[in-house]
Amino acid sequence: MTDFEKQKLGKTLWAIADQLRGAMNADDFRDYMLAFLFLRYLSDNYEAAAKKELGQDYPKQIDGSVTTPLQLWYEANEGDVKEFEKQMRRKVHYVIEPQYLWGNIAEMARTQDGELLKTLQRGLGYIETESFASTFRGLFSEINLASDKLGKTYAERNAQLCKIIKEIANGLSQFSTDSDTLGDAYEYLISQFAAGSGKKAGEFYTPQPISSILSAIVTLDGQEPATGQRSHLDSVLDFACGSGSLLLNVRHRMGPHGIGKIYGQEKNITTYNLARMNMLLHGVKDSEFDIFHGDTLLNEWDALRETNPAKMPKFDAVVANPPFSYRWEPSESLSEDMRFKNYGLAPKSAADFAFLLHGFYFLKQDGVMAIILPHGVLFRGGAEARIRTKLLKDGHIDTVIGLPANLFFSTGIPVCILVLKKCKKPDDVLFINAAEEYDKAKRQNVLQSEHINKIIDTYQYRKEEQRYSRRVSMEEIEKNDFNLNISRYVSTAEAEEEIDLAVVHANLLAAEQKITEAKKRHNQYLAELGLPLLP
Repeated sequence: MTDFEKQKLGKTLWAIADQLRGAMNADDFRDYMLAFLFLRYLSDNYEAAAKKELGQDYPKQIDGSVTTPLQLWYEANEGDVKEFEKQMRRKVHYVIEPQYLWGNIAEMARTQDGELLKTLQRGLGYIETESFASTFRGLFSEINLASDKLGKTYAERNAQLCKIIKEIANGLSQFSTDSDTLGDAYEYLISQFAAGSGKKAGEFYTPQPISSILSAIVTLDGQEPATGQRSHLDSVLDFACGSGSLLLNVRHRMGPHGIGKIYGQEKNITTYNLARMNMLLHGVKDSEFDIFHGDTLLNEWDALRETNPAKMPKFDAVVANPPFSYRWEPSESLSEDMRFKNYGLAPKSAADFAFLLHGFYFLKQDGVMAIILPHGVLFRGGAEARIRTKLLKDGHIDTVIGLPANLFFSTGIPVCILVLKKCKKPDDVLFINAAEEYDKAKRQNVLQSEHINKIIDTYQYRKEEQRYSRRVSMEEIEKNDFNLNISRYVSTAEAEEEIDLAVVHANLLAAEQKITEAKKRHNQYLAELGLPLLP
């Protein structure tokens, strides 16, 4: 499928969502629609694996008594079903009985079957509980099919689900949908729901242009970015991963086999499930990623609490777009936490540096970290100034990138990207002031490919350009009290043209001479006419 067709599919599904959700909150409808899209993907994937597993025994045609070939095989081979499901659980890590496959669910919706809601409830529960090693446990926990938002009675809810699923099935039937296509459609819908969610969108989505910048930076060689992209990353972490779009952007840049394992963490249960679905929809096997549900600042992930240095996980790349200026309540014991004790705790009013230090702690010695933060981290005083100063003195802040305002759905403020390294070669800090380079759109400012590529190219080759980028020595930064306010080092203001006073004075004298000569000629005319002369 071409990029144009993928975009057309995304727009088709979005039009369906926009039409059907009515008065329902966009976030609520998003969860239903994305879950059904995911069920379609799981069904397609499962049926393809079943066809491969059964080979010649897979039914080639079906009659009117069944809705899927697999249902026909189940009915004809009852004695072999248990062994077949055992093999499928081992190979694809989940099992879907024929009545729960998308083909059957879509047919029930088309015929307005009164049992659709109950069948769907049983099906989603079955997938969660029958998966291998609990891979899908809780995946649909936030999909409430008994919600009054779908209707006040069972009949109303069932009718609404029939309508939604029928329209999705009709929309998908216009396109050839492989897993990549469904993944792209899923990502498109997430971005559209984010646009409609306003401030809530920051909880689960990083706009693609910004994701592209971060993923490009962390995949370049850590010590010598100019040598190009690394051939392999053992691991990448996003500790505030939202729907997982940033991690998938890194994977897209490295290729399907370019990363050993993807790690993510997300506090919001609904968004955590979105991330897991997003990974699978983009062809990431459940053995290739680990998304944890828990609080990053409290470090609730046991895997990251390992105290044995030999076993402690460290990551080649760390990317993050954590909530901006998040209020937190650090306990006294956190001041001794291994992540913070060398720097101190971020203030209660803004956990920005707490998020940064968390990610930085788990970065490998030759790794690269890129994090999106509000501009306040560059210049605020108090505890944040102390943390910033130590990071600078220890040589860990490599690059500061200022982005335009109004790029995010969740806030109109300008943000920055900080690039950190534990071992960096240059003894200066690269400042990139890209705040003025963007295109205006209806609701948001937009970074086009030329803007993105310029930022990446400037970082990669550490270029300097007037009113855009500059390498600043630590001596100069120290003279500015370790304040990293970008405009102190790279101003986008146009320099006023110098005025040559001698030239101006000569021009004035010449003008005065012309006025005197013109007046003299005019008075001659007046005298000839017998009129009073000009003084």
